[in-house]
Order: sequence, then structure tokens, then C-alpha cells
Amino acid sequence: MKIEHIGIAVKSLGLSDELFSKLLGTENYKQESVEREGVTTSFYQLGESKIELVEASREESPIAKFIDKKGEGIHHIAFGVENILEEIARLKNAGFQFISEEPKDGADNKIVVFLHPKSTNGVLIELCQEKK
Repeated sequence: MKIEHIGIAVKSLGLSDELFSKLLGTENYKQESVEREGVTTSFYQLGESKIELVEASREESPIAKFIDKKGEGIHHIAFGVENILEEIARLKNAGFQFISEEPKDGADNKIVVFLHPKSTNGVLIELCQEKK
């Protein structure tokens, strides 16, 4: 398991891309829409890890609700795993709660699942596996 990316909820992807490009000294390598989740993402590579900027593309999306409640900022930490189904079983057996136990397509060629923050000290955790 490794830190795959840190997700940051933003109000404006355009303004945030400008800010993070200056901050990191590099351009994003990908911008992608995930319609099912109602978001648009922008990825920056930093060594073996990434930063994912996430903007709501519709008002009822989880990111829009997050920003309304907490404002812009760190939304989740994603851990890259080799076998997402094995990790779901292991963590469920260890007592962790999931938002959904069924992996789904995510951004950046991944399948993903989220652990509920109630079982992870208030931090939204994403598990992601490269699509094969």
C-alpha cells in the first residue's frame, strides 16, 4: 500500500490549476470529468504520489456538499493497492466501515472504494487500484 494521491476539494479548477502549477512548478498531466460523481479532476504528479484537485460539476455532488459544509481543502487521502477486493475484505474484517463496498470506476484509470470517515478518525480514505 502506498499514498497514491491526496484529493483537494476546490471551488474553481481554473483558479486552482493556476495556483498549483505555480506552487509545484509543473503543469497538470491530466484533467478528467467523472460524470457519475459530478466532478472534474486535475492531476499533478509529485514523485510517486499525486495531487488531485476536485471541482464539483453539479450542485448535488458530494464535493459541492463538502465545500458548502467545510470549504475548500483536503478532501481525502487515497491509498494505492494491488488487489482492492482483498483489501476490502481485510479492512471489513478489521472492523472498518465503507461508504460502499462495491468498487467503481474512478478517475485516472482506477477502480475505487471509500472508507467511511466515522471509522478512520474523521478522514475520508479512498482505496484505488489500477484498472487492468
